[in-house]
Amino acid sequence: MFIQQLKKFFLIVVIIASILLTYLWYQDYSFSSNPLSKNIQNKIYKKHQELRYLTYKHFKIKRVFPIIIKDNIDASKFGMTIYSTDRQIKIYLNKNRFKENEEYMIEDVIPHEYAHAIMFALGDFSDENKGHPKKWQSICKKLNGLRCDRFVNHQDILIEKINIFK
Repeated sequence: MFIQQLKKFFLIVVIIASILLTYLWYQDYSFSSNPLSKNIQNKIYKKHQELRYLTYKHFKIKRVFPIIIKDNIDASKFGMTIYSTDRQIKIYLNKNRFKENEEYMIEDVIPHEYAHAIMFALGDFSDENKGHPKKWQSICKKLNGLRCDRFVNHQDILIEKINIFK
């Protein structure tokens, strides 16, 4: 009798685990196969508008720095700002990192990269502290960057990363 109950329990656990794995696979597949949700895109747009306003308010720069979402950026990077030979400044964000922590990407990474764009627009290509000198930190804080740190603090993204039912 005990063996029969144990078999039923094991079967139920296997079925639940299979359903959960299928759900997680589908979520991952959907995220990879589709653009970011309209909700996330709207949040990025609003943040971009806020940063454009702050850029003009504090630095009198009217230039628009396009924000481009890419899914083929090195997995170790959250975003990067590029100054090209034709004097274009573009901000690239790693789409896959939105899956880990959308709020961190919008509230921290975008102002972080925007601060780099402003540094480039001001003609400051400093390599001091790997591109994160005191001037950069000051700019980032004026852009309402919540954490104007040189590198990602992985504790900041941990909680949302482990929440599978967000």
